[in-house]
Amino acid sequence: MHVITTLVPSRLRHGRRLALLPLALLTACASQVPLSTPSIPSFPSPAAPVVTAPPAPTPQQVMLRDIVAQQDRLYRVAAPLLVNNTELCKGNARNLLGFTAKSKYSFSDELSEAAQQLYGMDDRLQVMGVLAGSGAARSGIRVGDKLSMVEGKPVAPGPGAERQAATMLAPLITSGTSARLTMVRNGAPVQITVPFTRACAYSIELGNADNVSAYNDGRRVLITRGMMNFAASDNELAYVLAKEMAHNSLNHARLQRTTGTAGAIIDNLIRIRPDMSTMAGMSGMKPMPQAMDAAADTLSLYMVARAGYDIDAAPRFWERLASLYPPSTLSGYTALHPATSYRLSVMDKILADVKGKQARRQPLLP
Repeated sequence: MHVITTLVPSRLRHGRRLALLPLALLTACASQVPLSTPSIPSFPSPAAPVVTAPPAPTPQQVMLRDIVAQQDRLYRVAAPLLVNNTELCKGNARNLLGFTAKSKYSFSDELSEAAQQLYGMDDRLQVMGVLAGSGAARSGIRVGDKLSMVEGKPVAPGPGAERQAATMLAPLITSGTSARLTMVRNGAPVQITVPFTRACAYSIELGNADNVSAYNDGRRVLITRGMMNFAASDNELAYVLAKEMAHNSLNHARLQRTTGTAGAIIDNLIRIRPDMSTMAGMSGMKPMPQAMDAAADTLSLYMVARAGYDIDAAPRFWERLASLYPPSTLSGYTALHPATSYRLSVMDKILADVKGKQARRQPLLP
């Protein structure tokens, strides 16, 4: 089951206390206060409201919020790239359900309690994100819905819920056009038929590391936290995602014989606390030959344009990345893609080709 990932704050109750005191009637003595000048009673000032300060977030909650925010951005930017480029994925497109679902068991022991506290996660699969433009979005699937049944068959809650749901959905996704789901929303069952979405079959992963890089292993794309922070706009993040998708579509990991190495790096970096001792230098990866890199740049610029992103700033982004993180930064992106000058010369030509086809309203195909 390929599902693309998002994650609902709790409310705090403020107490309020107001002191109500009886008023004292003051009688005046003629010798002290003339009857024509009555005394003015004094009123006690109301007590200040007692406000209970919200509890400080735990380190686990802070960590989970940060991860969820970065995942939300990653999936949001990736969505149009995946949905609008099935023709360019070169046989790597398939049906997708169009939403992500997790339970408290989907998180590490370190973050499971934080997931329950922040997002109300329990032992049932709960929708965490909906792929923009997907059948799930059009059919009304909402974040927070809990998956109860698939085609009338219950999905048992517990540690095996994700695996069971994937097993139930796999044959439907392979040969069908939609799935009939029962979701629990606000405590009541809701029947929803979700049409499948044809999209590039690449899993998009967030890497919990600060090196500014990205990896692909033929079926997955991983963007590190460092690269997420470096990409200042959605357009810039789209350039990186599309470039790694293009490498996958062109089978470059297989041709470079780095599928296993890149796969091990991705497996490590998707952990909450990766083993960074294995990330020294280039971590066993080979520099990408300039011809392969230029071919991926060509395909990726078409992908970016078809997804509706602006392609004009792509050369400046890659040039800035290479200047700040040159090939001598072995854990960085440019060390794996060192032919920056050659790549930029190719991009200038591809940009002209893409913009010309857009002006003539021709199909955006390389």
